[in-house]
Amino acid sequence: MASIMVTAQCLCKAQTFTTEVPASNFPLLATACHCDSCRRVTGALYSINLPWPEPRVNVDISKLARYAFSSRIRVFFCRTCSTPIFFEDGDLGDLDVFTGAVKNDAGDVMDLKIIRHIFVGDTRDGGASMWLRKPNADGSEAKRFKERSRGEDSTENAIPIRCHCKGVDLVLHRGNYNGKKREELPWFIDPKTHKAIAGFCACDSCRLSFGVDVCNWSFAELNNISYSEALTKNGKVFPRNTSELKAAVDRKDSSIGTLTYYASSPNVQRYFCGSCGACVFYAADDRPDIVDVAIGVLEASDGARAEGFHSWALGKVGSIGDTKGGWREGLMARVEKECEEWREQRGYPKNWRRVEREAAEAKGGTNY
Repeated sequence: MASIMVTAQCLCKAQTFTTEVPASNFPLLATACHCDSCRRVTGALYSINLPWPEPRVNVDISKLARYAFSSRIRVFFCRTCSTPIFFEDGDLGDLDVFTGAVKNDAGDVMDLKIIRHIFVGDTRDGGASMWLRKPNADGSEAKRFKERSRGEDSTENAIPIRCHCKGVDLVLHRGNYNGKKREELPWFIDPKTHKAIAGFCACDSCRLSFGVDVCNWSFAELNNISYSEALTKNGKVFPRNTSELKAAVDRKDSSIGTLTYYASSPNVQRYFCGSCGACVFYAADDRPDIVDVAIGVLEASDGARAEGFHSWALGKVGSIGDTKGGWREGLMARVEKECEEWREQRGYPKNWRRVEREAAEAKGGTNY
């Protein structure tokens, strides 16, 4: 091929950007940023971006929402579905595209290469850089700062849920499951540690919501989420089910802040900050008491992964089928391999759900 069409598109498909790139320019070189600000503005544990291979003057971004990320940098995202599409450098006016917005086309021909991880120190625990050390097809390692020694798991009973602009300012509380039998626990709660499961998703909808290629969610019962301390003192109670949450947003309840949502399917709401675009919650009508929580908007004292709150399901990326036949397929395989290697190196046990799944498979079970 003389050239390859590169397409960036949002989840609702209202915004599409295309450009032709000479095949000789691949792989495209990308940077992964793990700073606090990138986590808070996406809801992911990091951002990955690469220069948009087209002159800035040819790109019309006037229909995108604009957020001042810093005094120099701006983020442009779809105001309907929240997909972050571009960073803009205010000094140079150049555009970088979020790799999660780039379509999964052209197999191995269209590929990117992560050449470095920056601001890993902000994570305190290495964040997602631990499973993106050798993410490239050629086996090369992305340069990164030395990982800091991780402290003990946090024993705090509540951590903020907070986007970059702080328009969403909530609190996640540790659930009290003491004395409950296994069958009385929510499906996502570890029966021994009472931590919530945290996992990986590569589905197209999630990657577009976050703007990254592999996303990380945890789960929470809505009765373990509250408003900030000031509102709670005034008697405000956070919605206790997904219907109440949706209604609060629909009526523009001031307590809910800048939280809004995009209905990515008839029974699903993807909540995000309408001001800075950060992904916050995933809600489904058939799970009225539970939401998925974007881990990037959590502010835990022990690090970005919030291991004091979470039992990480390492070694398996969910919805990996969405990557089949495209350039992300190989990336997901490498992420799974690195997760497993890192888990073994750190001496972490297998997640309890994985142990049970493997036991069921060994017995010939098919319904786990």
